[in-house]
Amino acid sequence: MSQKKAATLGQKIVENLKSKEMRDYFMSTHFWGPVANWGIPLAAIADIRSDPKYISGKMTLALTVYSAVFMRFALKVKPRNMLLFACHVTNGTVQTIQGVRYIQYQFSSDKKAIAVPSSASM
Repeated sequence: MSQKKAATLGQKIVENLKSKEMRDYFMSTHFWGPVANWGIPLAAIADIRSDPKYISGKMTLALTVYSAVFMRFALKVKPRNMLLFACHVTNGTVQTIQGVRYIQYQFSSDKKAIAVPSSASM
């Protein structure tokens, strides 16, 4: 891409960000709701390597169902909220992984073998 095309593209992006539509979007719950909601999947991702004995099966199930409901909502609301959809796809995936870890741990006869090894032994 030439410098002239890059400069033109940069100017278009800046103009778009300065537009009333973008300001209205960035100041709406359509944007800030999903941004705030990203804390849930990020926390679950951070817990992926933690010991499975600390996973709450009931909470994991509740968060999986919650994300499934809000995935559908994000697609049905007008205009579609793809940021919210992406958040809940991520959360649903991570909660499913946590749920599998929980089930493996709870139904294992050797619970110490399934526990995540500490970083000192790695």
